[in-house]
Amino acid sequence: MHWLRKVQGLCTLWGTQMSSRTLYLNSRQLVSLQWGHQELPAKFNFASDVLDHWADMEKAGKRPPSPALWWVNGKGKELRWNFRELSENSQQAANVLSGACGLQRGDRVAVMLPRVPEWWLVILGCIRAGLIFMPGTIQMKSTDILYRLQMSKAKAIVAGDEVIQEVDTVASECPSLRIRLLVSEKSCDGWLNFKKLLKYKVRHREVK
Repeated sequence: MHWLRKVQGLCTLWGTQMSSRTLYLNSRQLVSLQWGHQELPAKFNFASDVLDHWADMEKAGKRPPSPALWWVNGKGKELRWNFRELSENSQQAANVLSGACGLQRGDRVAVMLPRVPEWWLVILGCIRAGLIFMPGTIQMKSTDILYRLQMSKAKAIVAGDEVIQEVDTVASECPSLRIRLLVSEKSCDGWLNFKKLLKYKVRHREVK
């Protein structure tokens, strides 16, 4: 608590000094920086309008490849994707969701994954395909999963090995649930394998 008292003391001192001075603000400093000097679009998709923009700049040589995603697991294994790689991989994820899974714009997707790179691919894939994603922790039990699937009327769930048994326990009680997508090196009955489907290269059409 000693450090907290020091911080409080500094804040008090700074406030006393500022109260005796006139504060001038430059109005230009209050204006948010314009990203690329672009006009406000009528429709906006983060994946295509932001991520793909940086990816195109890398492809055109207007900026050097930089890590868009830098992942390290507990054992020190690293994975780095620049903006072009993340853009292309997330397009493939969108293809899996809208193609192999047959999901359509507005469909709800429950996502229960640990901190793995595929989490980002699934989320960006949902954004590209116009799907409503609902992230959840892998600590949820079957009753938690059942409540969320029934209340949201989710048509798909993306999960890892950590919760597969919990999902299978309640899947039959969720009439809206049509697709179970597994992020794993393994295969399981009743589940599509995300990693295997991700290998098929098809250009994705963006949903605005």
